[in-house]
Amino acid sequence: MNVFGDMTGKSVLITGASRGIGAAAAQVFADAGAQLVLMARRKDALDQVAGPLGALSIEGDVARYGDMARAVKLAEETFGKLDVLIGNAGVISPIAGLDTADPDEWGHAIDVNLKGIFHGMRAAMPGMRRAGSGTILTVSSGAAQHPLEGWSAYCASKAGAAMLTASAHTEGAAHGLRAMGLSPGTVATDMQRDIRASGVNAVSQLDWSEHIPPEWPARALLWMCSAASDAHLGQDVSLRDPAIRVAIGLRGAE
Repeated sequence: MNVFGDMTGKSVLITGASRGIGAAAAQVFADAGAQLVLMARRKDALDQVAGPLGALSIEGDVARYGDMARAVKLAEETFGKLDVLIGNAGVISPIAGLDTADPDEWGHAIDVNLKGIFHGMRAAMPGMRRAGSGTILTVSSGAAQHPLEGWSAYCASKAGAAMLTASAHTEGAAHGLRAMGLSPGTVATDMQRDIRASGVNAVSQLDWSEHIPPEWPARALLWMCSAASDAHLGQDVSLRDPAIRVAIGLRGAE
């Protein structure tokens, strides 16, 4: 894999790339020389990110396998292969108790946060196995390990996505594939605004200054594409860990 910070000649597909961590990752990877395919549901917002970076953009919903397969095919046909898949798209809704949550909205969270990760892996892994290399990164969450009031759909789907990522490592490592997750902590994105507006559980009470900027997890994702992160294959990397922050160049960050 390339030295940390150099993605020249590597193709990268990022889902949920129109804002937040996805948009920040697009900038960081473009700066590192990557060839980008960016995917999101809102083409207008996505094009505002992709245009200045010279990235390809494709409108699609990770909850639909056909959309995910089209995005992977675009990367493979344009660049010859897909080197990195970043499964970033996710939703927090519904924020509601188990006894009051809307079943359809709860199911939609599973479709995006869990099935969306599977759809990306299912679409990307055959080509990566043929190439004998590839990196699969899942944007995870501390909610994958810790239940929170009102977040049953989010916690359950993120826990499932973490297990999918571990499974991708188990099945793919012998074929040259690398898979791991990133647990970024609380990040200053629109999702945190929705969480704060809900007033549910302790996360909604956090001051905005306590959230890290989306550029931090974006830089972590770039580091995870290098051999320097190989000790964490099959696991979630926690950006709350001071040693990880130092490794990605955030020494002294608070």
